[in-house]
Amino acid sequence: MCPSRTRPLYDGRCYNVGDSMGHQLVRMVALLRRVADARMAAHGLTDAQWKPLWLLDSGRCATPIELAREMEIDAGAVTRMLDRLETKGLLVRTRSDTDRRVVQLALTEAGRAAAAQVPMVLAEVNNDILRGFSAQEHQQLRHFLERLQANGEAMQSATATATTPAPGIPDTP
Repeated sequence: MCPSRTRPLYDGRCYNVGDSMGHQLVRMVALLRRVADARMAAHGLTDAQWKPLWLLDSGRCATPIELAREMEIDAGAVTRMLDRLETKGLLVRTRSDTDRRVVQLALTEAGRAAAAQVPMVLAEVNNDILRGFSAQEHQQLRHFLERLQANGEAMQSATATATTPAPGIPDTP
C-alpha cells in the first residue's frame, strides 16, 4: 500500500512512470520537437539543419566542438551534419588564424536567411502550446522550470563531486 502524498512526493514502492514529472517533461519535449520539426519542414529545414543554423546565428556556438556540446552529440555526427550544411551552401568552415586545430563556422547569406526563420517558427510553436495560459501562469511555469533546473544542476554538481577521487587517491583499484 502506498502512503499518502506527503513529503517525499514520490515513493519507490509505488512509483508509476506515468505520474513521473520527469517522464511528463520528456514527453512534452518530444511533442514540442515533433511539432517544431513539422513546421520547420515547411521552410525546407530538417532537425539536423535548423538547430545548428540557429545556434550559429544566435552566437551560442562558433566551432564544431561547441555545437557538439550544445546539441549533445558526438564529434562524428557534427562533422557529418556540417558536411551536409556546407554542401547545401548554408555555412563555411575555416581554420583559425591563431590555432590551426580550431575550425571556425560561419553562416553564408543563405544560411542566415534560413536561420532567420527559426525563431519565428519556435515562437509560434511556444505560443500555440501555451494557448489559454495567462501571462502570470506563463511566468509561474518559467519559474517552476528554473527551480527544477537549479535543483538538477545542484544534483549533477553533487554527483560529480562525489565521484571525483580525492587528491592522491587512485580512482581505480
